Amino acid sequence: NKKNAFNHILEMVRGVNGMGLEVCCTLGMLNAEQARQLKEAGLTAYNHNLDTSPEHYPNVITTRTYEDRLQTIANVREAGISVCCGGILGLGEKENDRVGLLHVLATLPEHPESVPINALVAVEGTPLGNAAADEEAESNGIADVDAFDMARMIATARIVMPRTMVRLSAGRLSFSDAEQFLMFQAGANSIFNGDKLLTTDNPAFDEDTALFNKLGFVGKPAHAGPKVAPSEMSGEVEITRVKGHEQQYA
Repeated sequence: NKKNAFNHILEMVRGVNGMGLEVCCTLGMLNAEQARQLKEAGLTAYNHNLDTSPEHYPNVITTRTYEDRLQTIANVREAGISVCCGGILGLGEKENDRVGLLHVLATLPEHPESVPINALVAVEGTPLGNAAADEEAESNGIADVDAFDMARMIATARIVMPRTMVRLSAGRLSFSDAEQFLMFQAGANSIFNGDKLLTTDNPAFDEDTALFNKLGFVGKPAHAGPKVAPSEMSGEVEITRVKGHEQQYA
């Protein structure tokens, strides 16, 4: 049953935390008590994406509301767990929806510690996968995402959430090393590493190691936040905290 399954997850969290590793879970909706128990077990971060703007959300997801997702994020934050929350490009959204998603994230009471930016990987048999595969139908922006779309989204996220780890996430297999470098230069400073971490294929660990060696990138140690930018250390740039509005989205 669900209670036993959750207890098993708590044991897994304790085990991974005991190895000195950061622990991140993606378990769907969480109530306040579940978030508290995960924190006590040693959970570092919780991933719960908003996916898109509040306006476009009902066109894609009907199993839970946008407010449900915001409440889970609030429960995670209240428990003292780091928030990992981002979205997906290629859901048939307009540019205004991409801006709307970033507005919601940037006006939360606290910025998420991590914001994954995903490119939709259309899976055969799902509504979006079938729509993308229908050669006679207009794509309507479904799974139609290029490196420039990703770079713009990443760069904007980096500007409005300067201390956040902007994570280059699902869809990386569709981009070349040069295109991924463009995204890193735009502001991405994190990836999902390893081919078993996502619901769709991801580059193999050895491939990412080779890419990082080629680009001169070095991974940060566990439990260490992002480095402070030289411009901030010199005083040229000052980061100020802006409190979120009571209404968390436009």
